[in-house]
Amino acid sequence: MKYLIYASKPFGFDQSVLNGILVTAKTNNQRFQITGALICRSDLYLQFLEGPASAIDRVYQNIRRDDRHVEVTLLAEGGAQARLFPDWAMRDDPVRSWMWSREEIADGALETASASEAFALFLRHTKELV
Repeated sequence: MKYLIYASKPFGFDQSVLNGILVTAKTNNQRFQITGALICRSDLYLQFLEGPASAIDRVYQNIRRDDRHVEVTLLAEGGAQARLFPDWAMRDDPVRSWMWSREEIADGALETASASEAFALFLRHTKELV
């Protein structure tokens, strides 16, 4: 099993676009045994995907080609022993106060984030699910 974390900037962000992304993601992810979480706001998509390596790679390549995503940046990827989001075909959540601010994003936080820092954001997110 593989996990992957990426960030991108939304192009034309609004709630209807986000709803469309979520409906499609939940349907496709269930079919391909992918789980994960999407944290979003008007200037940022931050997504954690986990599942079979070939399925994760295929989904990520589709995201890179999707014109709703701009400046797609791979933050981390690797092997996983267990799922962080086993019950979520795609959990969506508004951004939390402990996320990067809009100013930090504008100043390059995505470009300087380490893989462990990106992973820690989602690990912290799982603890809020209980």
